[in-house]
Amino acid sequence: MLVLKFGGTSVGSVENMTNVKNIIKTSGKKVVVLSAMSGTTNALVALSENVRNNEIKEGNKSLDELYIKYNKTISELLNQSSLSQEVGNYIDSVFDFLRSCLNESYSELLYNQIVSQGELLSTFIFSRFLTQEGLNARLLPALDFMRIDRNKEPDNFYIAQNLNRAIDEMLPADIYITQGFICLDADGKISNLERGGSDYTATIIGAVINADEVQIWTDIDGFHNNDPRCVENTHAISDLSFDEAAELAYFGAKILHPQTVMPVRKFDIPVRLKNTMSPESYGTLITSEVHEEGIKAIAAKDNITAIKIKSARMLLAYGFLKKVFEIFEKYETSIDMVTTSEIAVSLTIDNATHLDSIVEELNKFALVEVDQNQSIVCLVGNSIIYHQDTYKLFQVLQDVNVRMISYGGSNNNISLLVNTDDKLTTLKKVHGYVFR
Repeated sequence: MLVLKFGGTSVGSVENMTNVKNIIKTSGKKVVVLSAMSGTTNALVALSENVRNNEIKEGNKSLDELYIKYNKTISELLNQSSLSQEVGNYIDSVFDFLRSCLNESYSELLYNQIVSQGELLSTFIFSRFLTQEGLNARLLPALDFMRIDRNKEPDNFYIAQNLNRAIDEMLPADIYITQGFICLDADGKISNLERGGSDYTATIIGAVINADEVQIWTDIDGFHNNDPRCVENTHAISDLSFDEAAELAYFGAKILHPQTVMPVRKFDIPVRLKNTMSPESYGTLITSEVHEEGIKAIAAKDNITAIKIKSARMLLAYGFLKKVFEIFEKYETSIDMVTTSEIAVSLTIDNATHLDSIVEELNKFALVEVDQNQSIVCLVGNSIIYHQDTYKLFQVLQDVNVRMISYGGSNNNISLLVNTDDKLTTLKKVHGYVFR
């Protein structure tokens, strides 16, 4: 069985939905994971802010615009009156619920309920479209089986038990349509896997059912060797290892959710990245196999905060770093890069939610300097720290002020911290040095 995930652009128009239908109508059983239609999740997040700020008029106006968009889509997509009526009634019920939210008090649960509606809409509409087109497809609600535990990790035992049960209890189908992104929490309340989480949904399902392959379909031909929005003359990478793909995803390659490869790597289930608009293109195949050495790709991660912690007491002080890291653990803030000297440690975080509290505690035993508006430029490839051409990337030091360098923590990753204003220059310079 295959698991195929399609992003918001892939189901964002009638033309694109038709492309998806043509891709999945081939023989063999499949689970198809869908994101919300493009633009919907952003609109629903904005609606939740309307609820928070008691902006009822603004929220209703936005819902009116979104409602028109959905009704236009089904009028073009569905030509069977019974299916069109069924979908129209469903859309009405969803928008009635969303309008009622504007009169509620804001809460995290209400936010999760609001943003979940995008995936519920796209899957219901698309499943009925497949029925109209004569395909044997069933809607498989993710909220019947997808759950995270109290650590916000997939509850794999629960997922396996309930996914297999849900499939067994349904009428046989060739295609099962389910929602990405949304799930239940440990208390059975609606939650989610965070933005971009549909990729993660697909590989969780792939691992549970021991899929032959997980395919992530987007609007680009796989991983590129640099960000094509920033740098000209990039190209798709045909093959990556799980380690290389994980590094690229974590450090800013937007095509893949950072945790995507984790569920499938231990089962050696391949992940293939494909372009919905160009299905004949090879894309990128991610497996346990290693293909070539040296730098394969460059990615960048924005919204980074650098924190320098300096203390004379650090010199030969046992337990100093433990004390520092316990503060970040206390505030559930992960660290990306770390460098140390005799009297200072510099590190970076990508979530500044608790920055003020963290700095307040650090100030009790050290001097603290904070630099915001930083970016991590990450270079990835198998064994790049040993490759003979790696020295070329350090030529960037003569052109750009590099704040930190992480080298040697991983054989597959070298990271540079620069001011965000210098990110574009850094990407272009390094690209020129490495790939010319």
